[in-house]
Amino acid sequence: MILNEKLPKYLLGKYQLIGTVTFSVLFAVVFLNIYIPFSDTAWFGLGDSIMFLYTVVFIAVSICILICSRLLMYKSKSIYEMTYISYIIWCLMEIMVICGFYTWLTTDITLPQKGGEWAVFAKALRNGSIALGIPYLISGMYFAIIDKNNTIRLLNYENVVTDEPVKPDAQKHKITLFDNSGALKLSLNPDNLYYIESDDNYIKVWYTDNKGDLKQYILRCRLKTVEEDFKGSPLVRCHRKYIVNLSKVAMLRKESEGYVLDLDNEAIPPISVTKTYTDSVLSHFTDQSPLLEPMED
Repeated sequence: MILNEKLPKYLLGKYQLIGTVTFSVLFAVVFLNIYIPFSDTAWFGLGDSIMFLYTVVFIAVSICILICSRLLMYKSKSIYEMTYISYIIWCLMEIMVICGFYTWLTTDITLPQKGGEWAVFAKALRNGSIALGIPYLISGMYFAIIDKNNTIRLLNYENVVTDEPVKPDAQKHKITLFDNSGALKLSLNPDNLYYIESDDNYIKVWYTDNKGDLKQYILRCRLKTVEEDFKGSPLVRCHRKYIVNLSKVAMLRKESEGYVLDLDNEAIPPISVTKTYTDSVLSHFTDQSPLLEPMED
């Protein structure tokens, strides 16, 4: 069930969370201004000094609640994996806390005769779900679209105009790397790419230039995108932080703590294979005619 699946990392990035809070506040302000004339519990105002003070307090506290909540959400991603259902519950709790604060202010200012606090809270919850739920949904869809169209893609090398002669046994594909804005940043021959390393919201691409020197290129990208876009290729995830070009592996070693990959470049230190990705790495060696068979110490 999709609700129990892990939440995509792009919804928990620092800039994504800031963008969600900003858009939600702006949307809520516009919604409230449209809704106020039709409400019997809304007390927002600019003319009266007391009502203006209450309005400023409510908006300021609500923004603080959202900022603190999203900051806690950002910090907690390193502690546990958030699922879709836990993210939805988290968002609902944000709405309920803000609506509870609104109810407390409203009953302190002017308590309606019918229903009391619960009637106010019910209306606040309904309107709060619209004022915050819609921007949450729009933000999530926006970041999902951005994530699908960014970073790394494979282009067919046969369709690229080039003055280089194509050898019969040469690779017919270039590995092209795009940043989050969709701008092409780096194009590599697969034979020159060794591994890709995650560095928070960036990746480091380790490759050799035309002189054979090991280089690195940094761009803003998610390692998860690389993993998804290059399924079925020699680029395989072997660690939380690494994707390795298995065609550049000189030896696969079995050690006491697990498997280790030695690449065919002495400047590159051995790269560990964690338990999560062991089966994926081993299947490449056993099913796809590897250069070398796995070896044990």
